[in-house]
Amino acid sequence: MTRELVLVGGGHAHVQVLRRLAMASLPGVHTTLVVDRPVAVYSGMVPGFVAGHYGVDDLAIDLRPLARRAGVAMVVGAATRVLPGERRIELPGRPPIAYDAASFDVGSQVAGLDVPGAREFAFATRPIGRFVSAIGALAERMRGAQAFRAVVVGAGAAGVELALALRARLAREGVADVGVALVDAASRLLPGFSDAVAERAAQALQRREVTLVLGAAVARVEPGTLVLAHGGKLDFDALVWAAGAASVELFRASDLPTDEGGFVRVQRTLQVEGHDELFAAGDCARFEPPLAKAGVYAVRQGPVLDANLRAFLAGGRLRRYRPQREFLVLLNLGDGSALGAKWGRALEGPRIFALKDWIDRGFMRRFQVLDARARPTRAFPPMQPDREMRCGGCAAKLGERTLQRALARVGVRHDPAVVLGLATPDDAAAVTTASGDLVVASVDGFRAFTDDPWLVGRVAAVNATSDLFAKGATPRFAMAFVTIPDDESARAEERLFQVLAGARAAFDADGVTLVGGHTTAGGELTVGFAVWGSAASPDALLRQDGLAPGDLLILTKPLGTGVLFAADVQGRARGQWIEAAITSMCRSNAAAARVAREVGARAATDVSGFGLVGHLVAMLRASQTFAHLALDALPLLPGTTTCLALGLRSTAHPENAKARGVLRVDPAAASRPEFDVLFDPQTSGGLLFGVVPARAEEALERLREAGDRAACIGAVEERAQQPALLEITLAP
Repeated sequence: MTRELVLVGGGHAHVQVLRRLAMASLPGVHTTLVVDRPVAVYSGMVPGFVAGHYGVDDLAIDLRPLARRAGVAMVVGAATRVLPGERRIELPGRPPIAYDAASFDVGSQVAGLDVPGAREFAFATRPIGRFVSAIGALAERMRGAQAFRAVVVGAGAAGVELALALRARLAREGVADVGVALVDAASRLLPGFSDAVAERAAQALQRREVTLVLGAAVARVEPGTLVLAHGGKLDFDALVWAAGAASVELFRASDLPTDEGGFVRVQRTLQVEGHDELFAAGDCARFEPPLAKAGVYAVRQGPVLDANLRAFLAGGRLRRYRPQREFLVLLNLGDGSALGAKWGRALEGPRIFALKDWIDRGFMRRFQVLDARARPTRAFPPMQPDREMRCGGCAAKLGERTLQRALARVGVRHDPAVVLGLATPDDAAAVTTASGDLVVASVDGFRAFTDDPWLVGRVAAVNATSDLFAKGATPRFAMAFVTIPDDESARAEERLFQVLAGARAAFDADGVTLVGGHTTAGGELTVGFAVWGSAASPDALLRQDGLAPGDLLILTKPLGTGVLFAADVQGRARGQWIEAAITSMCRSNAAAARVAREVGARAATDVSGFGLVGHLVAMLRASQTFAHLALDALPLLPGTTTCLALGLRSTAHPENAKARGVLRVDPAAASRPEFDVLFDPQTSGGLLFGVVPARAEEALERLREAGDRAACIGAVEERAQQPALLEITLAP
């Protein structure tokens, strides 16, 4: 890889670039997609969703599996500023991302939200993903209501469609007394459209009893009331704000050429004026002469953008984008019919809606990698890797039995200063110094589980400190060991910087100082840390051998990272699943460890590469106890059950599943897909600790208040003479 391409935004043009990259990669180019949310919403189907014609999955493009198919790294975060002199893009909470070329397809915001009260009391149609999420709650308010008043501000295409969609949705929900009004300061409906289209749209609104209020600027919005500048008022139960397009903050904060509205100026090659390495498409771009903010232009810009990005990076000749002079206008009328217009003619009816529906669904099928059951669609057959890909993260560790056999062959040298070591294996080592201090230390690392080096560094740091937190110790210092796969010095420097910056983000939050380390060149990115700190005394350590009969078992984080990232490697994980997993993996166990100590926990471990059963069985062996574990009590990350039911597993799963030999399993539990999560290797998993029943509820309450998804998953009892160490049942 010699060049860095960054795509900012998941708009209509960029999804086409991603699809084309999936069909034909860019040799020598590493591409990163930066988006504020992992799912893009197709605006052309939103009115149909509001009317009830479509489900949320119909209009959603899951960017994560699409990016994975394209071989594109994905970073979820809102770009805040472009530094063209440094060729970097700033994101909140992490270092800037470097680029050799970058493209922007970030859409627009809704205009007019500076009207007093608009932000507080209106449903803004942009960001479109947030608007779609709000529609579900709005539909619940409609359902069962005797009367409902809806007002839409903005008489452009979006406003007309949404007013009619709301009218149709209210009828669908059985509301008897319905009132819908469409308001705009302009004197004409559908500015920029032909008179024929505007007249037919006005007739459609009138027939469906939507009140049209033109030439009426909004003065302010009060709770339940829209106050007009001429003194009139409109009461509402729901206010939708669709008043045209305004630029996003990104370009206004950057040293880039913009028009008076803050839209970035581009040439016909889609390059930003004065910055040949930067491109922009869709609503965020300002052309000369100006183009209407219509999705049809962004769709047509996609192939040109893809061709020009390839040409620029290869040193070739760029194409010119030529906007179509006339395009087919299709407006959803909400009730199963649509209005279509082209070449001065306008038609209306169910057949026009059928045409619009066919076009919209056909467009979406080109980018929807997974169906509703998370299976590859016909457009994207299952990925066939060139070789067996071993999972990254803690799933890349050697199996527990392999490790135990090797350590047994090495033997142990006795040293009276060792409190925890190979003679008494635990999550961390503990030794006493000559001055009597107790030093607790651990080393942990793994191969990269994602293409984002900053995230790999951050999760590796959280994972490394977890061993000390699990022992009730306080980590203080860390040293890094990083293998960088790039030979070219500038790329190697940038990747190392991102790794260490990610680590600092985690270490700084926990008061851990990075004091040094070692780097080496190798075939793939690998990140590890040696961490050491202190504990008050040997008696204060939360050893693995401290479980006692009667203890309840508490798990502080949900399970599923292993199977989710195994699915991600195959392009079969939804973006929202991976984001939930990343959020969990980035969460430090510091707060959980503090709660465990304060509620009197007597034993603890962190759940990582050997899976829940592997780590729990190690505690049971060390404590010479037996335990019951309830499958239904386990907290799971979103998507875990779906992936397991589809037969997906981490490459470390078979080795971990060898622990089944010490289990006694209820057949009802064994038949469930969730059973295999017991052997799923976790990266930066939660703590597992035992606590007396009298303190268990307090522990759960305090953990949840701190932000952990904690659960009581089982109980400890006497070992007796039974050969099994752990019983798995379905319910507690």
